[in-house]
Amino acid sequence: MRAPRRVTVAVTTLLLLAATATACGGEDESGGGSNSADRIRFGYISDYNGASPLAVADEQDLWEKYELAPETTVFTNGPIQIQALGSGDLDFGYIGPGAMWLPASDRAEVIAINTLAYADRVIAQPGIGSVADLAGRKVGVPEGTSGEMVLGLALREAGMTTDDIEVVPMDPATVVSAFASGQIDAAGIWYPLIDTIKEQVPELVEVASTRDFPDDSFPTAFVAGNDVDEDVTTRVVRLLQEANDWRAAHPDETVELTAELLEISPEAVAADAANIELLTTDELLAATEDGTAGQWLDGLAEFFVETGKLESVPAWDGYYNAERYVEAAR
Repeated sequence: MRAPRRVTVAVTTLLLLAATATACGGEDESGGGSNSADRIRFGYISDYNGASPLAVADEQDLWEKYELAPETTVFTNGPIQIQALGSGDLDFGYIGPGAMWLPASDRAEVIAINTLAYADRVIAQPGIGSVADLAGRKVGVPEGTSGEMVLGLALREAGMTTDDIEVVPMDPATVVSAFASGQIDAAGIWYPLIDTIKEQVPELVEVASTRDFPDDSFPTAFVAGNDVDEDVTTRVVRLLQEANDWRAAHPDETVELTAELLEISPEAVAADAANIELLTTDELLAATEDGTAGQWLDGLAEFFVETGKLESVPAWDGYYNAERYVEAAR
C-alpha cells in the first residue's frame, strides 16, 4: 500500500497556499511521477467526498497512468478554492453544493459531478428545538458554503429570513470553537465537522438537514480554473471517472485509504461516507446526457437567485462541461 500523499491545510489566505503548499508523495518531494508528467495543483476538503477519489488515485497509481504529477492541498471550504483557481494558485479543486453559485458565476468550470451530498445541518445549542427558536439568536455560518445554503433552506421552510436571526460570518474552524464555547447559539455547518463539535457538545440539536428537502438534490463537484490546459483537464476527468468507479466497487477499502490520507479513524470516515449518495460513472453519464444533472444544477441556481448569490439562472451546460465529461468516458 502506498503512503498517503502529504498535504497542507489552507486556512486563511491565498498567500498561505502559495507559501506552504506541500508537494505530493511519489518519486520526489515535488509531486512524484515521471519527468514527462504534467504538474497540477489540486485542492480538496478533508472529508470523504473530496478526499476519497484522490486517495484511490494514490493507491491505484492513477496519477502515473494519466501522466499527472499532483501537488494536493487541503482547504477548509469550496469558496477559498475558487479564489485560488481565479488567482492562478490552483488548477483543480473540489466544492460542495453550497459553493456551486461560484462556477455558475463563471468563476470556475465544473469538470465532473462527484456525488449527491446530505451532510449539511443547522445545529443548535441544547434547549433550542426548532428553526423557529433561532429568532433573534446568533447563528454562525461560513459564507458562500453549504452551511449557508442549508441555513437558507431551513429559514425559508420556517417562513423566516436572515433578518430574523443574527448571522455571524466565520470560517469553519471558528464555527467549531465558537459553538463549543457557547459564543453562538446555532450554526450552519456540515459533517464531519459536526462530529468534532459533538465531542464537546454531545447534546447539540440538529434542527435542520439537507435530508429534510427530498425534492432537492445537492451535487458535489470537481472544478477547474477557466484557463487550465484542455488535454490536462481531460486526463484529470478520466482519472476521476476511474477513481470513482473503483470507489463504488470497493467501499470498505476506500474508507481505509481515505482514513490514511486524512489521518483519522476509519470509523469517522465511514460515518461521513454515510451522508452521501454515490453514483457510478455510468450513472453520472446517464444523468449528464438525459439532463438530470442539469436539473440538479438548475435547482441549486434557482435557490441562489432567491438568496441573491445569482442574478438569474444560467444555462447549466455553460459552466458544467458535460460534453467533455461524456467524451472522456468513451
